[in-house]
Amino acid sequence: MPKKSTIQVYKVNNHIVNWLRDYAIDAKVNGFVIGISGGVDSAVTSTFCAQTGLPTLCVELPIHQAPSQVNRGREHIEQLKKRFGNVTNVEADLTSVFETFKNQVPVTADLSKLNLSLANTRARLRMTTLYYFAGIHGYLVVGTGNKVEDFGVGFYTKYGDGGVDLNPIGDLMKSDVYALGDYLKISNSILEAAPTDGLFGDDRSDEDQLGASYDELEWAMTESEKGKAVVDFSGRERIVFEIYKRLNTINQHKMNPIPVCFIPEEIK
Repeated sequence: MPKKSTIQVYKVNNHIVNWLRDYAIDAKVNGFVIGISGGVDSAVTSTFCAQTGLPTLCVELPIHQAPSQVNRGREHIEQLKKRFGNVTNVEADLTSVFETFKNQVPVTADLSKLNLSLANTRARLRMTTLYYFAGIHGYLVVGTGNKVEDFGVGFYTKYGDGGVDLNPIGDLMKSDVYALGDYLKISNSILEAAPTDGLFGDDRSDEDQLGASYDELEWAMTESEKGKAVVDFSGRERIVFEIYKRLNTINQHKMNPIPVCFIPEEIK
């Protein structure tokens, strides 16, 4: 489990639920659609949506998914449906769609680039599917990226899991999400599982990909916001801080608005 969070879980929970409900009502939409991965972020976020009383559609989107991830996701959905009458679910198995896509595009000898591109393709196929369901039901697509992922290291797919209508947990650290998960009685199988994006078809965790744990990255993000630099640290702290700064730098294209080339008035 991540480090101890200091947020007031009861008040934060109510604040987010009210924010979601108000946003949906103002936008004149019918409810929410959310992809369920078997991880804590989607479990907590879907529970927020369910508490609004508005229709909440939980979508499973397996693509060669590990059975453990599928089982955790289904366990959460069943628990959520028992607790909230406004929750429904559907499965859209995209494995055959993904395989068809792979057969229609060229491959490259650079396996690292190929594997990363295909991993991002999985996320983008899921985003497209979520927006299909949102379109036919008049729902909003709800994001599940936490603060460290979305605004710290950019650990998400641009126009994949980053393609959403709103994000209720984007200002929460991973430790905050776990604290809320415990408060909301998310199943232990999810709370105790190693975080993973599940995009590579193997058992690699987020920490394996990032090179640091979420605890460490939260620390680095906090120190960076204080204005600290690499030279201020040594040992493991220096390594983690370097990892954070490198990822934060190379992923700015995800966090910043799309660059627009503005034409000077005198040449229009």
